[in-house]
Amino acid sequence: MILITGGRGAVANQLLTLLHADGRAVRVGSGRPGKLELPADVAGVACDLTAPSTFPTALAGVSSVFLYAEAASISEFVSAATEAGVEHIVLLSSSAVLDPDADANPVAKSHLDAERGLADAPMTVSVLRPGAFAGNARSWAWSIRTGAPINLPYPNAYVDPIHEIDVAAAAYALLTKPEHRGETHHLTGPETLTFTEQIDRVAEITGRAIVIEQVTPAAWQQQVADYMPAKYADGLLDYWRRTDGVPNQLTDTVARLTGRAPRTFTNWLEENSAEFTG
Repeated sequence: MILITGGRGAVANQLLTLLHADGRAVRVGSGRPGKLELPADVAGVACDLTAPSTFPTALAGVSSVFLYAEAASISEFVSAATEAGVEHIVLLSSSAVLDPDADANPVAKSHLDAERGLADAPMTVSVLRPGAFAGNARSWAWSIRTGAPINLPYPNAYVDPIHEIDVAAAAYALLTKPEHRGETHHLTGPETLTFTEQIDRVAEITGRAIVIEQVTPAAWQQQVADYMPAKYADGLLDYWRRTDGVPNQLTDTVARLTGRAPRTFTNWLEENSAEFTG
């Protein structure tokens, strides 16, 4: 039995599709299991990664876990997983942990603390460190649909957008094959693009004119204050500042794990263009 945590997330949903199609026994955990939309033969279970009381039932009979990076109760999760006889954990971390100042960056530190919590775990641990998800482009959808400008503090900051399906495919490979287990894997998309280049592609795919307005970091932080804690906004701004005009280093990890080249940002846009056109 494989437990997928963070069951309402994009990667978890894609992973479920792959495992279910392969006939694997799967259980999906979520802090809000009633909100899960699952195949009829897949069970949902309460698994709140900040609430250790939910761990024993979620882990009963489980041999492998796809684990969302939540460090709050990671030691309790390891203890419960050990008692349940879990043999393998695949952790969804982030390439943000590669930041030399990761401990000072809240975005990076939250993932790094989860990795540290698994460092001495008795079971095999595999770590996935993807870069920016292609799906992050959804944050521009409202502006594009309404014709409003997209406000960016660093329009020439580079990212390496990776399709969520490729992250799920990498997790699937680690969960179903013995090769490369127990290793740490840095995942990127096949291209490093600036925000401006990404938005140009959105305009090309949707046929819409899109205006980019460069704003100060302080102004951007104020605009997102209602839904993003200041410490996480600070972490993103620090990252974008460092990658402003500096392309990301790409890896071949997706191809090595899955046997196929990673999907491009354009592939993702073609599949999701309706989100930008209404």
